[in-house]
Amino acid sequence: MKFFPFNRELLSRRASVGASVPAGRFARMMRDEARRKSRPAKVVQPFLLALAAAGFLFTSCSQKSPAPGGGKPGRSGGGPVPVLVAKAMSREIPVEINAIGNVQAYSFVSIRAQVAGKIVKVHFNEGEEVKAGDLLFAIDPRPFEAALNQYQANLQRDQAQSINARLNFERTSNLFASKIASQSDYDAAAATYQSAQSTTLADAAAITNAQLNLDYTAIRSPIDGRTGNLGTKEGNVVKAPDDVLVTVMQIHPIYVAFSVPEERLSAIRRQAREGSLEVKAFATGDTNTAAGGNLTFINNTVDTNTGTILLKATFPNTNTVLWPGQFVQTTLVLSNLTQATVVPSQAVQTSQYGEFIFVVKPDDTVEARPISAGITYHGERVITSGLKPGETVVTDGHVKLTAGAKVSVKSATAANVLLAQ
Repeated sequence: MKFFPFNRELLSRRASVGASVPAGRFARMMRDEARRKSRPAKVVQPFLLALAAAGFLFTSCSQKSPAPGGGKPGRSGGGPVPVLVAKAMSREIPVEINAIGNVQAYSFVSIRAQVAGKIVKVHFNEGEEVKAGDLLFAIDPRPFEAALNQYQANLQRDQAQSINARLNFERTSNLFASKIASQSDYDAAAATYQSAQSTTLADAAAITNAQLNLDYTAIRSPIDGRTGNLGTKEGNVVKAPDDVLVTVMQIHPIYVAFSVPEERLSAIRRQAREGSLEVKAFATGDTNTAAGGNLTFINNTVDTNTGTILLKATFPNTNTVLWPGQFVQTTLVLSNLTQATVVPSQAVQTSQYGEFIFVVKPDDTVEARPISAGITYHGERVITSGLKPGETVVTDGHVKLTAGAKVSVKSATAANVLLAQ
């Protein structure tokens, strides 16, 4: 059952009107009055909650905001700013060009049959290394042997006919000299002899062709390399020269082709004239093992669509790290910077005026020093001017630093603990 607040005014009004007001209507009047009085409380209640939340957030932010001067939060007056530092070093840094390269076979041959016939024997396994001259396939040689024998028999027959024609020509020549044989007899004998000689020459050519076709039944590798997928199995009949039986790729040595921006072309050509340029290749998933080679090819034109120039490097590939079709990370070493001043890359900061470094002075204050920076190599930045080897630079903690600020050098472990707090 639901109860409503007691209202003396309504009771007195009920008493004054007496029995003229029904009981049901009087109950409804009481409910309406209760709703009217409860509305202000519902409006004020959310407002008070929002005001309390804003006060809590203001108090929390004021407690956590850092004190001026770069000190710890909440500490009046601040203190030295904890930083990590490193010494500027002098090293030999290689000038490199990095690019994605594609491994290509040094030589590639598609083995096809040169005569039609049935394959009676496959003399290698798929993926096997083969040498130049190794037997790969054997085609049924019997039809070609029979053809060769026939041509050899034809030659012997025609040689005998040629001998007979020669003897007849000699006799006719003697008779013609003695004025016994006529001119026509002499001419006929000479023509017969020459025809017999031509026939023997044709027979010799046919024998050579038949021998060549017989030799083609033994299919050999023309290069050293590794065989690929076998295209035709033993027992199949091949049609020359349509069917590719297998491919052989030479991978010792091997090429790596890669492209570099055309603005690097002048430097590459200049260094290539002075000597061989070293190229390193890193296989995918094996960045610790580098294959070493030399730049051997510069394309004769720049690709106008991409603005790059195609280069090729030759690698001995004795350990078979590189594989045809593989994508690798290539590094072309142009030259070496001797006694270059280097610092960790994170020490170099950028402002609207250029790059600068916070240098720690002997009195543990920092100086924001403008510098000129060069290339980056393995996480180290080359400083071309503005810094000397041996100077101490800030590598972490730059956010709270200003020129002349006092610093305290922390170890990496202490800095991690401080950041965690």
